[in-house]
Amino acid sequence: MTSLSEWLAAFRELHERARRGSLAPGEQAAYRSGRDELARALLAAQRLTLKSGETPRQALRVARALQIELDLPTSRERSVTIDLSTGGFSVLLPKAPPLGDDVGVSLRLPAAEPVACRARVTDVRPQAGQVRVAAHFVGMAPAERERLELFVFDTVLAQLIH
Repeated sequence: MTSLSEWLAAFRELHERARRGSLAPGEQAAYRSGRDELARALLAAQRLTLKSGETPRQALRVARALQIELDLPTSRERSVTIDLSTGGFSVLLPKAPPLGDDVGVSLRLPAAEPVACRARVTDVRPQAGQVRVAAHFVGMAPAERERLELFVFDTVLAQLIH
């Protein structure tokens, strides 16, 4: 039986090779399975449940501040993410966009091109003079979703190992 630290070290190696695009064809399934296993454990620790049809790695959220630009129907807002997943994000804004509105998104990942996509506003909650806005990505290209998922797992591994 492998210890957690040994499993994490092996998974980190797979993750690094996946990020470089150098996984062997047979390793791809093991890597995706490892991402789901790690995400499932973290979701249990966070006491979160999966929505119907959602995989653990899609539901996994990380607290990470990234620059984000939102093209709202009436303005363009710059903000910083509070948390992020491959499914969406939350930010603080000065004014709430209407629930259900689609907005343009440009999310800056470190040392990479921004992720550009659309998102739908799913939750709005007032907080101390601002509004916490949650949005779900809509129609994100598979390559962009993969870049975002790699980044989410970069964050998870950095938090777990340091």
